[in-house]
Amino acid sequence: MTHGTKIRIESELEIKAYIQNLKFALNNGAEIQFQAKRRVDDNREEKYTNQYTVNTLFPDENPVDALRRELLALSVEDYMQTVKDIRFPKRSEMREFGKVYNSKDDVYIKIRVELLGTYGTPATFVMSFHFAEKAFTPEMFPYRKK
Repeated sequence: MTHGTKIRIESELEIKAYIQNLKFALNNGAEIQFQAKRRVDDNREEKYTNQYTVNTLFPDENPVDALRRELLALSVEDYMQTVKDIRFPKRSEMREFGKVYNSKDDVYIKIRVELLGTYGTPATFVMSFHFAEKAFTPEMFPYRKK
């Protein structure tokens, strides 16, 4: 477990509601904020960075458009866990998902949805969208159908 986080598994119903809200926000003008270059990537093998992953999977697309489409395609079966950042208790929790691309590439997806500004325009922060450093195993996905 990384320093300063608390992990929990939400119920299938909570995740279905979360995904529904996420899709509603994305379809109603939510902004996607994608960190292509991150400080944590400085010491990371390039293959596991957001930038490399998005450029590899969606070479001819605007990254934000590609991510919007991919986030809209998330399902409860892709859910892994929910992470609370205890260093920033006021910030919303992050949800972690995993998807397989090209039937072989495991991609780890971590997102946080927050309301911005006085009128609460939702923004979706895509913290992570990168090839998984450890291969996915079935037990990582509480709601994946066997």
